[in-house]
Amino acid sequence: MSATAVSVPIPAIPRRRRSPEEVAAAAPVAGSKRVLLAAPRGYCAGVDRAVIAVEKALEHYGPPVYVRKQIVHNVHVVSTLEERGAIFVEETDEVPEGALVVFSAHGVSPAVVQSAEDRNLRTIDATCPLVTKVHREAVRFAKAKNHILLIGHEGHEEVEGTYGEAPESTTIVNNPAEARSVEVEDPDHLIWLSQTTLSVDETMEIVKILRDRFPNLQDPPSDDICYATTNRQVAIKKIAPQADLVIVVGSANSSNSVRLMEVALEYGAKASHRVDFAIEIDESWFEGVAAVGVTSGASVPEILVHDVLRLLAEYGYGDVEEVVTAEEDILFSLPKELRATLKAAGDTSRGLGGHGRVA
Repeated sequence: MSATAVSVPIPAIPRRRRSPEEVAAAAPVAGSKRVLLAAPRGYCAGVDRAVIAVEKALEHYGPPVYVRKQIVHNVHVVSTLEERGAIFVEETDEVPEGALVVFSAHGVSPAVVQSAEDRNLRTIDATCPLVTKVHREAVRFAKAKNHILLIGHEGHEEVEGTYGEAPESTTIVNNPAEARSVEVEDPDHLIWLSQTTLSVDETMEIVKILRDRFPNLQDPPSDDICYATTNRQVAIKKIAPQADLVIVVGSANSSNSVRLMEVALEYGAKASHRVDFAIEIDESWFEGVAAVGVTSGASVPEILVHDVLRLLAEYGYGDVEEVVTAEEDILFSLPKELRATLKAAGDTSRGLGGHGRVA
């Protein structure tokens, strides 16, 4: 989040946290304690852009600003924006006619856009540009009379939005089992697309199964998996074999955060846990643990990672080594609807979302 972000009070867990001495007595640690901190981690350009869009909308239009679905999948981000006057709704019919609504970073279907128009809503489309790319591919492939196998999790906002671009030409494939059973009318005009936040390994496993069944299956012109998802998974793959414990900061409905926890276990971490906040960490996880890997999902502000590092330091994990596997410098312009307002107001600050932006 921006430098002006405020912390959201979290109710204390109703138990006494054991002291570092008690944890050490329960299971001594062999070797020196250390933290392996993944880089890249946290906010991607699309998330940063979407959060800035809501913040700027609140500044220039004033509250309330309505947001369809969670702007990004993170409890802290949503709660903080609610404190500032954002109102999160499930559907556009919950928004008063003529009001301002922001579409989340995960994208929306044409039916949602039409619903907003029917209610005379003012809209700001904060869909991540990488998700928009997949939407455009779906439209183009459907017009070319291809059937689309959309690899992703049914019910996820991003999948709903992409599916909605060409529902008659799209079949959702949730997992390897469905890849083995899905039926298509014309296997010679078949192409796959994917949800951008999936595990790279999971996606490629499904693609292999599909290609074994449908040899003429076409690949999309470019990889749909988000660069940030890929980079965060690569970083945790490097850390996992060295880690007795991996802590992933991220929310339960964040697909990429959940995948990071799973990837850590697949690549050798002895244990892996996901938390929204440092207070959720169970100190028993530290018993016998020398190396702790730490990362965060693409919708997680860095303040939450710092809270985890502070807690770890209290338990003797003050030696932090950043494990860098990539440098990210991608920047996205703010939504066009908002850029016009900012220009008219003479607001030239924070016009880009992504790493390296000037606040």
